[in-house]
Amino acid sequence: MSTSFTITDVESDLGCPGASSYIKVQLNDLSDYPLGVGSLAPVPVVVPAKYQSYAQQVRDFQVYEDDVWIITFPKCGTTWTQEMVWLIDHELDYETARAVSINTRSVFLEIGAIADGIPVDTVSTTAGMKRPRHIKSHLPLPLLARQLWTVKPKIVYVTRNPKDVAVSYLHHYQMIMGFRGTKEAFLNGLVEDRVMFCPQVRHALEFWPLKDSAPNVLFLTYESMKRDLRDVLLRVSEFFAKSYTEDQLNMLAEHLSFDQMKKNPSTNNEQMVRGAMKMNGREGEHFEFMRKGIVGDHRNELSEEYIAKFDRFLEKQLAGSDFKYDE
Repeated sequence: MSTSFTITDVESDLGCPGASSYIKVQLNDLSDYPLGVGSLAPVPVVVPAKYQSYAQQVRDFQVYEDDVWIITFPKCGTTWTQEMVWLIDHELDYETARAVSINTRSVFLEIGAIADGIPVDTVSTTAGMKRPRHIKSHLPLPLLARQLWTVKPKIVYVTRNPKDVAVSYLHHYQMIMGFRGTKEAFLNGLVEDRVMFCPQVRHALEFWPLKDSAPNVLFLTYESMKRDLRDVLLRVSEFFAKSYTEDQLNMLAEHLSFDQMKKNPSTNNEQMVRGAMKMNGREGEHFEFMRKGIVGDHRNELSEEYIAKFDRFLEKQLAGSDFKYDE
């Protein structure tokens, strides 16, 4: 392993068929690190142990100016954002969007580098994609390709209130990754930053300053998309230097509605879900990738004790920052 990173094995009660063991990866090489991040020096990031073989490959990944990157912590409206951004950037080409899966049009860079059951080197296949490329990643800023900060392609970052993320991520870990531990173990893991791609709040804080210092970065929240999608569509269109009529934006908003996305085979990830559940021992059980899409759903699924624990966790993590999560 290159000296770019320090790798540490970690004991975890969150192992599952999708990721049996975990490591912490800390970036040491700060060359090309974005200046706008300020005093937020890299911290160790939890990823599946398989990622050790790919960390340097991702860091050295060749970036092009015409790339579009969608970066989120898991369960922050990633697929929704991918579809929105792809259509706005492709002149609202619904015909292709309906015919070709979102996972083909907007590829998941590191899935083959983190999932035990996926034998494909998705980092290399993404590198060889026909340009212009749309690329999705859940990796935090320190583990991403360093050329992002020198080549400066368009980057759309989306965050979501961690309490709602907790509920959605728990279901994902159980059904997609095959986790069979307790709900309490997983939730404790989140507030202790021991779950894959954690630390969670830091994930957002590293991108927050770039909204002002990096014109190629657009920072969005899941809650703002739910609250006023039309306004977000205008912002994203402007970011991509596109102009659409009121009727076009109305049609796009309808296409991107939760009900439409959920029943659209190109966006509902039904095939991916079935394949992952079969691979990870959940075959035959019922699970939908797009479950509810509700802001504040944590109130229905988390105990008052855990909500209070998350609130204390967030208060501590956000101390000294002007960033606040939407509710």
